[in-house]
Amino acid sequence: MPRVLLIEDDPGVGEGVRPALRRQGHDVATAGTGEEVLGLLRSFRPDVVVLDLMLPGTTGLEVCRRIRADSQVPIIMVTAVGDDVDIVVGLETGADDYVVGPVRARVLEARIRAVLRRLRAGPSPDGGAPAAETYGELRIDRAGLSVTRGDDAVPLAPSELRLLLSLSASPGRVFSRQQLLEAVWERDNHGDVRLVDACVRRLRTKLGEPPRHPRYIQTVRGFGYRFHSPR
Repeated sequence: MPRVLLIEDDPGVGEGVRPALRRQGHDVATAGTGEEVLGLLRSFRPDVVVLDLMLPGTTGLEVCRRIRADSQVPIIMVTAVGDDVDIVVGLETGADDYVVGPVRARVLEARIRAVLRRLRAGPSPDGGAPAAETYGELRIDRAGLSVTRGDDAVPLAPSELRLLLSLSASPGRVFSRQQLLEAVWERDNHGDVRLVDACVRRLRTKLGEPPRHPRYIQTVRGFGYRFHSPR
């Protein structure tokens, strides 16, 4: 039974969403404040976290940072309608996906199903790429779903790993943001490409990429991104 941790301070929202998720076969735990979250991460061990950014006391963005410091569990954040700043900052902080409030159980369930489907499926289609490959000091193990840089493991959230696997499966090929959005997030043509840009920035940081001259994940202006394999 997939475990969902719902972090929401509004009892009305919790009472509306929690039964719907349970009817879909999820085991649901709830937290009303950021202070409760880290303990539940260890005791409940969720498969997915649904995080409302509008929390009292410790903000949702701070909760997101704390989760990312302790875990790579997928995070779906809930943002206010039209709050583009919160969406961008939340994605930069480490959220994997988002839904716009007020929360509708069917929409949230669809995003949770997509996250769980990606986790169960493992890496995205690799076009016949080797199980493990080395690019300069970067080693990508597709079979083991691990990435190392030199002697150091690179901890990646699921969306970051799938993005890297998708790009590196075809070094030199330019992928549009929309292609990556569909491959990694299963978002259709009306999806939000900010998910892609934010994930690329997080991935570059974790790979130790210089911001102005990234070595591995390069921007092709007006088109999208490509993976560069250094000699």
